[in-house]
Amino acid sequence: MAETDFTREVPEDLDEETLFVVSQTFKALGDPTRIRILHLLFQNEYAVNQIAETLHLRQSTVSHQLRFLKNLRLVKNRRDGTTLYYSHDDEHVMNLLKQTIDHAYHC
Repeated sequence: MAETDFTREVPEDLDEETLFVVSQTFKALGDPTRIRILHLLFQNEYAVNQIAETLHLRQSTVSHQLRFLKNLRLVKNRRDGTTLYYSHDDEHVMNLLKQTIDHAYHC
């Protein structure tokens, strides 16, 4: 049987840090609010108040979720004056999210 790209790139045993990051990433993608935020940020960058307004969420909810996503390095921000603008920060996870959304539409 031919060796796949996956088996060549991934070591046999996953270390604890890798397991933790992977589980936290799936935890992030397991929350509907975070999925909505990531999906929005896949399209463009937004300030917290713009995200809240677009998704009909409270700013405190958006800020909390963005903090979680930023800690996982799934989103990043840039400052313009007093405003922070957020955008996605991981093409791998965004591709996984897009493929999963495409799969849901396909079902």
